Amino acid sequence: MISPTTRIAAAVLLGSGLANAAYSIGSVAEIKAASKQLAADLVAYYHGNEYGQTPGILPGPPPAGDYYWWEGGAMWGTLIDYWHLTGDETYNNITTQALLWQVGPNKDYMPPNVTASLGNDDQGFWGMSAMLAAEVKFPDPPKDQPQWLALAQAVFNTQASPDRHDNTCNGGLRWQIPLSNNGYNYKNSIANGCFFNLGARLARYTGNTTYADWAEKTWDWVTSVGFIDAEYNIYDGGHVEHNCTDINKAQFSYNNAVYLLGAAYMYNYTNGSAIWEQRTADLLNATIRVFFPDGIAYEVACEEHMSCTTDMLSFKGYLHRWMATVGRIAPFTHDKIMAVLQTSTAAAVSTCTGGASGRVCGFKWSTKAYDGLQGAGQQMNVLAAVSSLLIDQTSGPVTNLTGGTSSGDPNAGASSDSFNGHVTPPTTGDKAGAGILTFIILGMAVGTFGWMSTGV
Repeated sequence: MISPTTRIAAAVLLGSGLANAAYSIGSVAEIKAASKQLAADLVAYYHGNEYGQTPGILPGPPPAGDYYWWEGGAMWGTLIDYWHLTGDETYNNITTQALLWQVGPNKDYMPPNVTASLGNDDQGFWGMSAMLAAEVKFPDPPKDQPQWLALAQAVFNTQASPDRHDNTCNGGLRWQIPLSNNGYNYKNSIANGCFFNLGARLARYTGNTTYADWAEKTWDWVTSVGFIDAEYNIYDGGHVEHNCTDINKAQFSYNNAVYLLGAAYMYNYTNGSAIWEQRTADLLNATIRVFFPDGIAYEVACEEHMSCTTDMLSFKGYLHRWMATVGRIAPFTHDKIMAVLQTSTAAAVSTCTGGASGRVCGFKWSTKAYDGLQGAGQQMNVLAAVSSLLIDQTSGPVTNLTGGTSSGDPNAGASSDSFNGHVTPPTTGDKAGAGILTFIILGMAVGTFGWMSTGV
């Protein structure tokens, strides 16, 4: 069996001709050093810990800045993984502060000031970061504060509520939570994927079959409606007024990543059941086929013509992070995953030659050169890719029976606001206006997917 260190060294040989690269990733020490600098350059985009700023969020949302609320939650998950993989505690305090500041009055990651763009997927990303904190034993918050596991349960419980589910398209979560939001009439893969992912992980962590039942139900719905096809392509979503038959066939890497991780957790939870082994294997094969041409991560829906939104520029990082975890909890996937991630990471670091520092990272990894596209998402992608090479050096995710310390609350989220009981339903004019807005934005986008993933 090839040792993890040998695998890392082999990965670097793939990019050894990139003499101008700012980072070397040929050993554990080099990977940790590169990760440390990449993390510092990522956190430089964050100002929430400065006087007068809001903890937890990246600058935004538009037009105040480039980033929607959800991407802050995703960044903290990346930094939790960074801590777990490297042992560097530098950002633990701001991560804890951020994750607790944004919980909202009902401790469910639905703060009122983001209601206008609050989707099930936005909430889900914060919930998945809290779940990760519990799984990797990130330092628990003070006893008088919400706990990581309870926060993940609160997000799950609000999304399992009957208020979030209806009979349109025979089930499934809508994209947006408040019915007044543009996109409330859209059911999509990422909203349901976050819910599926949380259900699978909560089932494994707590042993409670209710979570697993919801995960199974969600998988069955997504496949029955055609958002996941027989070849394990995952499509963006469809509108309720068309019974979700007008499927937008744009494919995004974070969709594949969130379902692949959930499927692997179900495989692990069920002690290697044949059905979840098959689903995990087939989804992994499809993910590599679609999103790793030549072994390098590629955002197929938007990268060729660079029509990617700010959101999409961060997807490769989740792809690398979650695939690395899949290799730990579903070991039969490990070697295939690490071979791909090593090749992709070598290409990723080759783009980190930009800016005055000479180490700013780009987005188009396949070019193996800096493309001038700098931002928090691009920096987060490369940090995730590089640090994930250390996955074999760390312990896997725990459960409450294998060392987990986070306190849970199965009733968390019970007092949450449904947003639908006191909001005036949109009038015909409102619906027409939303339709016009959608048409205009669709017309501006390259392809037919841009608005559906704006704000995630």
